[in-house]
Amino acid sequence: MEICIDCLESARNAVAGGATRLEVCSALSEGGLTPSPGLVRQIKNFAKIPIRAMIRIRKGNFVYSREEIDAMLHDLRILKDHQVDGFVFGALTLDGHVDLDVCCEIVSVARPLPVTFHRAFDETVDPLKSMESIIDLGFDRILTSGQKDTALQGLSLLKRLVDKAADRIVIMPGAGIARDNISQIKQCGAREFHASARKKVYVDPNGHRFAKDNFIDVTDRELVQTLVDIVHDVS
Repeated sequence: MEICIDCLESARNAVAGGATRLEVCSALSEGGLTPSPGLVRQIKNFAKIPIRAMIRIRKGNFVYSREEIDAMLHDLRILKDHQVDGFVFGALTLDGHVDLDVCCEIVSVARPLPVTFHRAFDETVDPLKSMESIIDLGFDRILTSGQKDTALQGLSLLKRLVDKAADRIVIMPGAGIARDNISQIKQCGAREFHASARKKVYVDPNGHRFAKDNFIDVTDRELVQTLVDIVHDVS
C-alpha cells in the first residue's frame, strides 16, 4: 500500500498505519509537485520504508518546455543526493503520447533508482500502446485510474492493463481508493495500490484545531491501517 503525502504529519501517520511505501510530494491540492529536500530529509529521519519523490515542476498538463525539463533534472539530482529510493514522473507530447525523449532523460539520470510513471498515463490517447512504451523506457510501475476519474470507474481498463502487462511492469491503481471500494478494485488483479487516505483536520489562523472554517487534509493513520489490512487479506 503506497500512500502519497505532502507533510511530515501525514508521513508519520502513513508509516504508523503500516504503509509499505511513501510517495512524497508538495502541494497535493495541485495534484502533487516536487517536494523540498528539507521535507525529504526529515522523513528519512524516521521512515524506514521506501520513499519515492515526485518530479513535477508545476500543475497543469504534462507537456514540458526545455527549461522545465532542465529544472526537473536538477531537482532530481538533488533529491537523489538526499537518498530517496525512487522517483515518480510522467511526460506527454502535444498529441497525447508518451514523450519518449524526455522520459528517457529522466529515467537515465535516475538510474539505478526506479521510476513510476504517474497519472499522466490517464491522459494518453492509446493506453495499451503507451504501456508498451513505458515498459521499453525502463519504468517499473504505472500509477493509473484506468483513464477515469477514479480507479473504481476505470476497473475495466485496469484489468486489461494488468493482464497485458503480464508482470513486465507493476500496474498500480490509484484515485478515489477508499475502505468501501478497495476490495472491488482488487478484482482487477493488481497487487499494489495507491491512496492519500486523508481526513480533514480543522485549524484556526492561530494554529488551534477544530475551528469552524479552516481545514487541512492530513493522512489518517487508522484509514491507512484499514486499507493495508484489506490489501493483505487473501480470503
